[in-house]
Amino acid sequence: MILNDEVELLRKVPLFSGVQPAKLKLLAFTSDRMVFTPGQELMRQGDVGDAAYLILSGDADIIIDSANGPLKVAQIGKNDFAGEMAILRGVPRSATVVAINEVTTLKITKEAFLQMLEDTPRIALEVLRVLTQRLEATTIDLSKAREKMHAAGIE
Repeated sequence: MILNDEVELLRKVPLFSGVQPAKLKLLAFTSDRMVFTPGQELMRQGDVGDAAYLILSGDADIIIDSANGPLKVAQIGKNDFAGEMAILRGVPRSATVVAINEVTTLKITKEAFLQMLEDTPRIALEVLRVLTQRLEATTIDLSKAREKMHAAGIE
């Protein structure tokens, strides 16, 4: 795919809609398009967070290791990001991401991702919005699980 096609794909992603074309071109140039087949891991829990992945097409499960085995905690799809938390916190990956169907991504290196956030405050705010939405959903899920345990007499 040619660079201008990558830029057009990025322009359609809400996160990048207000970004100058020159910055999108630089981001596209420094990123790698990757295709994952069903069942293939985009990243594994515990690995070093060296890149974030923007989902261009397809769907993937977010899975965490638990005492009872793998636990699906979310599903992501087109225009979603994965892997940004490990980059932002400088910690190992907190989950494994597995392709459900064919998934096409743009792999954005840690350096390019952090530079993008620094250069474009609007993107940083959007990433913050997405992370707070995830936190809110997790808090709601945890509250529901605690209510079920309480109702069942398990504390």
